[in-house]
Amino acid sequence: MFQENQTTVTEFLLLGFQSLRSFNVAIFILFLVIYIITLAGNLLIIILVSTSQSLKSPMYFFLCHLSLSDMLLTTNIAPNMLHVVLNGGGTIHVTGCITQIYFFGVSTSTETFLLTLMSLDRYLAICNPLHYTSIMDFRLCLQLVTWSWLIAFLLIIAMVIPVSQLQFCGPHIIDHYFCDFDPLLKLSCSDTSIVKLGDIILTLPIVLFPFVFITSTYVSIFLTILRIPSTTGRQKAFSTCSSHLMVVGTYYGTLIAIYMIPSKGHSFNVNKVLSLLYTVGTPLFNPIIYSLRNQEIKLALMKYTYIRSSSSILIKLNRESST
Repeated sequence: MFQENQTTVTEFLLLGFQSLRSFNVAIFILFLVIYIITLAGNLLIIILVSTSQSLKSPMYFFLCHLSLSDMLLTTNIAPNMLHVVLNGGGTIHVTGCITQIYFFGVSTSTETFLLTLMSLDRYLAICNPLHYTSIMDFRLCLQLVTWSWLIAFLLIIAMVIPVSQLQFCGPHIIDHYFCDFDPLLKLSCSDTSIVKLGDIILTLPIVLFPFVFITSTYVSIFLTILRIPSTTGRQKAFSTCSSHLMVVGTYYGTLIAIYMIPSKGHSFNVNKVLSLLYTVGTPLFNPIIYSLRNQEIKLALMKYTYIRSSSSILIKLNRESST
């Protein structure tokens, strides 16, 4: 399975949470429940946006794709993580490891682009309301979302191809619950300077530029809201973007904690906990934040539940009458 030094390593050993091995079953059950809730919550958002006429605005169209990105992110990480947790560790092939890194990168990159589009949508709706409808039509929204996914796929391919060319001939142990980029590079016996440089360059369009854009749009949004004369008007305008602002704060806060703060002072366990915030926490919190703080989604959910329950009652009555 594993080869000695100076030979090619074909599989890696993921350690998972070794310091919590006595709680493996409890942690497995917890993560399994979170995974199921995450899938159900994001799938519910997609169903509501797709079926409800009151959620046909650009904001909810972007939210639908954000939920799809969250489902891709958590499904890419969670199943293998559950296997690693339950067994106190697990192996993954080099190809599988790189594939996991690729889809992890695609989902996180797409999420940053979608959050950027959502901030643009809020900016136009609040700062330029008279031209909002004519600018943010369905055709433009579809183009923006398509380009978000396409650019994410292409940028991460440009990052993953050099990684796939690396040689691994030394240690085969990754002290993590999934194949993350930095831990993988540390195991390579090849020169990784070009790969690291490419990663830094790609960080600009994926993380920095969207963050700067989102920040600038919200500065303009807040200035516009402050100029609204009535308190009710300010509260109504702010409520339309508060959920998105919370999601942005959660998402970028965890990214900054992981990648911007020097990791030398962190233990492996601290890095794992921080990683859990955006691999498990963010996909779970996004639908919760939008469903709890958004009145339109609440109403659409109530209407959808009512229609489903009414349909079930009618089907039951028809079956009883036919018998």
